[in-house]
Amino acid sequence: MEISSDPKKSTDEQFSGKKGGLRTMPFVIANEAFERVASVGLHVNMILYLRDEYHLNNATGASILFLWGAITNFLPTFGAFLSDSYLGRFRVIALGSVVSLLGMFMLWLTALLQQARPPHCDTYSEKCEHPKPAQLALLFTSFALMSIGAGGIRPCSLAFGADQFYKPDKPGNQRVVQSFFNWYYASVGISVMISVTVLIYVQTVAGWVVGLGIPVGLMLMSAVLFFLGSPLYVKVKANKSLFTGFAQVAVVAVKNRHLAFPPKSSDGWYHHKKTSKLIAPTDKLRFLNKACIIRNPDKDLASDGSALEPWKLCTIQQVEELKALIKVIPIWSTGIMAAVTISQHAFPVLQATTMDRRFISNFKIPAASFTAFAILTLTVWVAIYDRVIVPLISKYTNRPSGLSLKQRMGIGLFLSIVATAVSALVERTRRGRAIEEGLAEHPEKLVNMSAMWLVPQHCLTGLAEAFNIIGQIQFYYSQCPKSMASIAVALFALGMAFGNLVASLIVSVVDDVSKRGGNESWVSNNLNKGHYDYYYWILSILCFVNFFYFLFCSWAYGSEDQNVSDVGDGNKDEDFDKSKGSPVLFTA
Repeated sequence: MEISSDPKKSTDEQFSGKKGGLRTMPFVIANEAFERVASVGLHVNMILYLRDEYHLNNATGASILFLWGAITNFLPTFGAFLSDSYLGRFRVIALGSVVSLLGMFMLWLTALLQQARPPHCDTYSEKCEHPKPAQLALLFTSFALMSIGAGGIRPCSLAFGADQFYKPDKPGNQRVVQSFFNWYYASVGISVMISVTVLIYVQTVAGWVVGLGIPVGLMLMSAVLFFLGSPLYVKVKANKSLFTGFAQVAVVAVKNRHLAFPPKSSDGWYHHKKTSKLIAPTDKLRFLNKACIIRNPDKDLASDGSALEPWKLCTIQQVEELKALIKVIPIWSTGIMAAVTISQHAFPVLQATTMDRRFISNFKIPAASFTAFAILTLTVWVAIYDRVIVPLISKYTNRPSGLSLKQRMGIGLFLSIVATAVSALVERTRRGRAIEEGLAEHPEKLVNMSAMWLVPQHCLTGLAEAFNIIGQIQFYYSQCPKSMASIAVALFALGMAFGNLVASLIVSVVDDVSKRGGNESWVSNNLNKGHYDYYYWILSILCFVNFFYFLFCSWAYGSEDQNVSDVGDGNKDEDFDKSKGSPVLFTA
């Protein structure tokens, strides 16, 4: 059943028939959950696959994974635009599921077919054959397809699930929707935990053929379950994306740049919806106001008061939405270094492979599974903060949420400094012990040092994420109108994408500069000869500089309460409700 997103149509007209509701929840949640289990485990452990099977050095492998992460985080924005403007959410999720499945199948082929990768050899041998262009092409194509698939599923899944419950006149609907949100985010969290523990353990013990085959099976289940629920779904047709509205405001403002501003006391000069609370735009970023100036009512407006040409006249609401986005960009840019910090999956995995990973008796924790400590810390802290910390400190701050959102972001950025500094100190200790034990020339041998030393840095990273990343998303939600709720997720994803690009650039520069003059690269394949501690110190210094940049941006932004946008159209259901919290997003 496809319905129109036109608000002029009544709810009864749009939701006629027995479609949507709780019956669709298992299909929607299963699609996202299985996709997360399949994809997250592949990404976290992929550095070992690139090193051991493709004989890529650590710096090159890490750069490839950072670029893969950047593409994966860029594409959801395009997927959201495509679903909102052209195809609709159902079609975009369906295409994403199929493309992801194809990508994972191609990656599995690289493990199944010996010809798809270089001949096996000792990881630390200098005589290993480099991968051929065709072999790399197959590998990178699989990465690209998985990124495209994620770009279709992740930005649309939650919104598509919410579409199944959008019946404001139905009693108890809000409770049902909240139940869906709770189950949805619980499934995402559980999926990530299963991925970084069970799936990675299987890859470590059973090998890559089985380890990469299981994600293919999971993704197949994801796609099949989603398509099985097709007859039950409410499918909202594409209408117009916010990104289109932003482009219209920018274009019209430029076209009207020579227009004079109307007198402040004048009325009826600015185009707005009939039910809108705002009849004149704000004075901030005043040059954009020219996009909503009515030049000739007879030629610019239709009989119902709407604009005849959206690319010649915009509403006040469109203008204020773009202003809200522009105002948060400086604060958003401070989160790029935070994204760099939480994206450091590859090197900690390599460190763990050189250490004693025994936990209980002879059970060894897979090197990539130490990421689970960051996720556990994030989850536990969010629960403690919400249920214990907030009630205590809200008495002193007079804020229902305890700390302000900017304070939470700042604490997260400070913790990222501590996390990278601890990483540097731990690596310095590990490298020192390796040299003392005469392992400088034997990187394949384990250092007499427990891998549990890596746990504090993972916990600090998870804590930094709990403060900064969640604070960021809630900040975007609170400072923008409800009509821009999807922008919060888009901004977060873009921040992660830029963070991965910056991380790739940092690794490349460190590798290139440190090995000049014939010196050993700081990010050498031989961790005992390299200086990964120096690499972490560079990250710590950059985080330190970024922290003060955040303080400046925070000061320039002003009060959160004074900057909250109020550009609703008068419909209570459409205006932003600050009392509603934003979701927890698992970024592993």
